[in-house]
Amino acid sequence: MSAFESNDRSRAKVSENRYFSEYLRDPSKYKLINLAIQGGGAHATFAWGVIDRFLEDGRIQLEGISGTSAGSIIAVVLAYGLLTQGREGAREMLYQFWREVSNAGLIYNPCKQLPWEKFWFGNKMDQSILYQLFNVVTNWFSPYQLNPQDFNPLKEIISNTVDFDRLRQCPFTRLFLSATNVRTGQVKVFKTDEVSLEATLASACLPNLFKAVEINGDYYWDGGYSGNPSLFPFFYHVESSDIVIIHVNPIERPAPPELPAEIFNRINEISFNAALLKEFRAIDFVHNLLDNGWLKDEYKDRFKYILLHSISADKTLSDLSAASKLTSDWDLMMLLFNRGRAKASEWLNRHYNDLGNRSTVNLSEKLVKKQNKN
Repeated sequence: MSAFESNDRSRAKVSENRYFSEYLRDPSKYKLINLAIQGGGAHATFAWGVIDRFLEDGRIQLEGISGTSAGSIIAVVLAYGLLTQGREGAREMLYQFWREVSNAGLIYNPCKQLPWEKFWFGNKMDQSILYQLFNVVTNWFSPYQLNPQDFNPLKEIISNTVDFDRLRQCPFTRLFLSATNVRTGQVKVFKTDEVSLEATLASACLPNLFKAVEINGDYYWDGGYSGNPSLFPFFYHVESSDIVIIHVNPIERPAPPELPAEIFNRINEISFNAALLKEFRAIDFVHNLLDNGWLKDEYKDRFKYILLHSISADKTLSDLSAASKLTSDWDLMMLLFNRGRAKASEWLNRHYNDLGNRSTVNLSEKLVKKQNKN
């Protein structure tokens, strides 16, 4: 059952919100989709750009949003903006949020470049003296030693932006935020009625910067280690079969890394994509069962045929290093935001009509990379 039509009380609340009531009046004007947003620090401003273009376009309606790390932060700000102020209000809220993040970074920014470094190295911030010092310090000391008060500049910004008590009552957009349980190593997905400031911070908790976040007696780190982002909630808790994934961490690179910073960057990308690739294989397996008639008719209705779509930053962010994920430089954020908008425009022109009809990602050929049998 759709999140928009779950009960009479929800429908009454929908009528009070222009964004959702317009969809209910004439669903044929819109494509109902689920959005999956990867984490990636400041690189998530690319995802912000994609979402801004979707909201501006006005033909897409969001049923569910799955997010991890910075993707979770975008998810809660986006959902709260849609709930309280509609499409244009959500765009403005996201802009103001990232502007405040940038302003906070004028004081707290481990990747700030000196003027001559920016001239020589451009956006390759791994060459920054401050970043090199940051790496040395965080390799020798834990956040329990360096940051005993667990200072996190995002905490105040998020709490000032989102009223979580109100967001948890949202009957429209369904949220799924992924965090990693430190004790079990398993993914924990916080659903809408569980979403809180602590859950959002847990999803974005980098272990070398912040203490593990305690929620109900368990401790959590960044969700990227176990689900970046998690797709399986869309199999069970939403009506729409379309999932649009915004990829911030490249899956493929054309050549092996050689420099230490490049090796670290690639390790980071591989580890933060591992769980997602497993979910791709699961979706591909179900596709094969259904497409090849390997299921008895009485079992087919138990499986959901996922229509998968991807907006990837593989090439778009190829000129950036992993260090730039920690930046708060507004010019760089706006550069990535505009790249995201451009990529979304290109994707809408090519694939909007495919939504609801077919997948635009061929898992077998492009993402799963099956090995040839000898």
